Amino acid sequence: MQHPTTVTAPVLEHHRLALGIGEPAPRLSWRTRTDEPDWVQQAYRIRIVGADGATLADTGRTPGADCVLVPWPGPPLPSRTRATVRVRVWGGADGAPSPWSEASTVETGLLAPSDWCARLVTPDTGEDEEALPVALLRRDFRIEGDIASARLYVTAHGTYEPEINGARVGDEVLEPGWTSYHHRLRYRTHDVTALLRPGPNTIGALLGEGWHSGRLGWDGGRRHHYGRHRSLLAQLEIHRTDGTTQLVTTDDQWAWATGPLVRSELYDGETYDARLERDGWSQPGHDSRDWTRVRELPPPTARLTAPTGPPVRRTRTVPVREVLTTPSGRTVVDFGQNLVGRLRLRVTGPAGHTVTLRHAETLENGELALRPLRQASATDRYVMRGTGEPETYEPRFTVHGFRYAEVDGWPGPFDPTGVEAVVLHTDLERTGWFESSDPLLNRFHENVVHSLLGNFVDIPTDCPQRDERLGWTGDIAVFAPTAAFLHDCTGMLGGWLRDLAAEQLARPDHSVPLVVPDILDPPAGHQPHALWGDAAVLVPWALYRNSGDLGLLRAQYPSMTAWVGLVAGRAAEGGGVWRDPDQLGDWLDPAAPPEDPAAARTDAELVAAAHLIHSTDLLAEIGELLDEKDDAGRHRALAARLRTAFADEFVTPAGRLSSDSQTAYALALCFGLLPGERQRLRAGERLAQLVRRAGFRIATGFAGTPLICDALSLAGHARLAHRMVAEQHCPSWLYPVTMGATTVWERWDSMLPDGTVNPGQMTSFNHYALGSVADWLHRSVAGLSAAELGWRRIRVSPSPGGTLTRAWAAHLTPYGRAEAGWRIEGPTLVVEVLVPPGAQADIHLPGRSAPLTRGAGRHVVEAPHLIDDRPVTVTGHPFVAGSDRDCGCGAPNAAPHPEPHGRPHAETPP
Repeated sequence: MQHPTTVTAPVLEHHRLALGIGEPAPRLSWRTRTDEPDWVQQAYRIRIVGADGATLADTGRTPGADCVLVPWPGPPLPSRTRATVRVRVWGGADGAPSPWSEASTVETGLLAPSDWCARLVTPDTGEDEEALPVALLRRDFRIEGDIASARLYVTAHGTYEPEINGARVGDEVLEPGWTSYHHRLRYRTHDVTALLRPGPNTIGALLGEGWHSGRLGWDGGRRHHYGRHRSLLAQLEIHRTDGTTQLVTTDDQWAWATGPLVRSELYDGETYDARLERDGWSQPGHDSRDWTRVRELPPPTARLTAPTGPPVRRTRTVPVREVLTTPSGRTVVDFGQNLVGRLRLRVTGPAGHTVTLRHAETLENGELALRPLRQASATDRYVMRGTGEPETYEPRFTVHGFRYAEVDGWPGPFDPTGVEAVVLHTDLERTGWFESSDPLLNRFHENVVHSLLGNFVDIPTDCPQRDERLGWTGDIAVFAPTAAFLHDCTGMLGGWLRDLAAEQLARPDHSVPLVVPDILDPPAGHQPHALWGDAAVLVPWALYRNSGDLGLLRAQYPSMTAWVGLVAGRAAEGGGVWRDPDQLGDWLDPAAPPEDPAAARTDAELVAAAHLIHSTDLLAEIGELLDEKDDAGRHRALAARLRTAFADEFVTPAGRLSSDSQTAYALALCFGLLPGERQRLRAGERLAQLVRRAGFRIATGFAGTPLICDALSLAGHARLAHRMVAEQHCPSWLYPVTMGATTVWERWDSMLPDGTVNPGQMTSFNHYALGSVADWLHRSVAGLSAAELGWRRIRVSPSPGGTLTRAWAAHLTPYGRAEAGWRIEGPTLVVEVLVPPGAQADIHLPGRSAPLTRGAGRHVVEAPHLIDDRPVTVTGHPFVAGSDRDCGCGAPNAAPHPEPHGRPHAETPP
């Protein structure tokens, strides 16, 4: 019998592979697939079966439409417990049940400190000041009896790659990633049953310095931020068919030696001497007489924690697109795309011959532009073994940001097929897409995607290439809404937020660090900074808006309240305004000189005051969601007082702001900081004047860029927003595209029109922050956003404008794929919408006072194509919490937004 309705295998928390998870009662999510129009789930049934076949839980037919992060219906799972979960649903016109879903398997990791009996072991003396060779660690052991299953639980202070019997364990890269090692140390669980055999066995690991003890930071940086000893912690648990368990753990019986990796650093690259390879080093029978015993260290003080998101992996390879010969005669390969990863070689040559690889993002005067790397060498060297056969080499514990690579010392004529780029990033699932009739805008959007992936290498970094690569909180604060639409990053960023909270709450004043994990030294690194510190509120809110994960808000709530409490206290000392000019403010305003990126046109105190109000508004809304009613009321009253102080300090009766800048008006309009209707209208007109006066070029930095297009749309000037996005002269979003950019730049003019690199000592060609306007492309241009947090209700509100003739966006919501697309056909606006099962869409069309509401299925509606920039009539400030209206800009909205429609803009339907 064919069933029209099927259910996906349930997802546990935010895990794509639920092996070794840290949640004993993981929440469940599933999606329904059906072609039945207007399908709505009426009931569900969850069945959980243990590894022995016994039923752990069966909910029976449970009425309700819930299918996202449904509470675990059974008893909490102890450590090392395996179970399978299936779901079926009832719904549709006939209320018929679906078949059972495919089973999802879940297995908990080691949930309690007492589960660990392994000991940290190190090969280091702790006296070394320079980079160390990668160490090889090994241990022989014997298995008696037949093997039922085996698990390896492993982590390190440093980076590691485990091996068993000569085979690599897992496909993760740069494990265990970078956490705040003083607070949290992440471990990984591997099913290694297939790698073991009765009789002799060997377990081993490569151990590098990584983020733990390698060099970090600019101006030469420093080593040993977290300690002077690399160390490995591994616990192999072998379950025999007779019911007994054998443990093989790191202890002083392990031995270590050096091998071919004589240097491997994150910034500077790797040197691999294949002549030093130790064949069979992780296999039984290897001659280890010259190996040295490791030393045991005290147990880690940090909490051992399971991952909440996916690991870094190799996701694809890119062939050489072009081979160049530079003016100096050097051979440079161009991959056609600025990417993050490393090179893989296949080369034949004599023993001792060295191939050197230097990486850079761009060329200047025909040569590699190395100056933007500052003191990151980004150079790999491969010394050949000389076997006469092709040798394959790929670095292990380093990563580079590059489009170009100089190849020096290739034996014989250079063969471009012997080189390929291996792309690395956190293995996130793509969930968002955008396309339009403008090829430059489409290229810009893809640049945003590439910059996201290149900077999501375990943590959200600012840049992937120079001597920095840190988790700057301000960058992700402005970019989180875009990131959450484009990729499922709730698990990854949820883990990073735990580090943010740990670092923050360990500080005496509970200030949020500028970077997480925090490696900056006082004093600047320990001062509260507006917008950067507001990441404590803005990032969880962006993730919640997309995922509906109320548990994430609950986990981060102490961090949020601590941040707002700290800064509100500073504001109280200043009469309601946070008076601290030593802020980063509207960082990288295009008018700022190259040597002073904080010298913006907008008063840093205005930026700070505005963001405090915005975070306080959000915190009041979050308090309501979490049923923290007293907190919500207190924060709502605080926001009202702060608004009054802001208006007194920065707003004239005529609606002018003390900083007469695009950013100031964007903040005031989007955060609802203008108390009177006349002031709001005048501020909107003034913003429009500033945009026209600037020739539609951007005049905002970090603080204003995410908001400028929303502010114009909110003020009834959507056509100007479209015109700004279409601008191609510097500074603009499309200027880098016209210059050949394949990622988003750090500065609006990272490359000058003459092809030279910006003279500032800080310029990167892969920074996602200024790509935050992509959020507006999704929500406003294509018109696809969440009307209710978590996407159960969808808002479709297309905004044609500029020269576009079509536009389209899609997002894989928790309920399934949603799409919104439009095209101009003569005088008609044709809108196509896809609503996933279990959701509804409100379709806002020009000329209609009320939206059309549609259920699951694909819908096509038409409306007259109007050119209408209507002024805003606002009854209250636009971003007050507590209303079901939402423009999608990232904050609750209490007042209706205008529905301006400009001249045709575009995007391609699927």
